Formats: sequence, structure tokens, C-alpha cells
Amino acid sequence: MGLVRGMARTAVVAGTATAVSNRVSRRQANRWSEQEAASYEEPQYQPPPAPASSTDDTLAQLKELASLKEAGVLTEAEFEAQKAKILAG
Repeated sequence: MGLVRGMARTAVVAGTATAVSNRVSRRQANRWSEQEAASYEEPQYQPPPAPASSTDDTLAQLKELASLKEAGVLTEAEFEAQKAKILAG
């Protein structure tokens, strides 16, 4: 009986060690992939600030901004922020 108990105990210990090791490896791999993904985030598009301009230039800038939004380059929030800057300037 002693031999069977010893083998059973060894199997339980080995199984537990394997499960813990796999869980640690998965957690570490997830952390690395999150860090790697964060390092590859693309910066958001920021059009250059508009100098003081005439009405024609303002209209051209607004049209260009609208085309960037339609193309999916700008989000609605980015579009509104840039439009406010153009209209304020």
C-alpha cells in the first residue's frame, strides 16, 4: 500500500505544479501581449493649427476637415474639436 500512496501523492503534486505553472505562463503571456499592443498604438491625427485666415481659407479648411471625417480618419469628437478651433481662429 505504501508504494501506491507514494505514487498517488507524487502524481497529485506533479499535477498541481503543472497547473500552477501553466496558469503563471498564461498570465505572463497576456501581460506581455498587452504591453506589446500598447506600444503599437497609433497616434491620433492632429491637423496643424490654422493661422489667421480669410473666409475662403476657413471654408476650405472646414471642407477638408469634413472629408477627413467622412474618410474615417477623424472621429466625431475630433471633428467637432477641430471645427471649433477653425471657427474660433
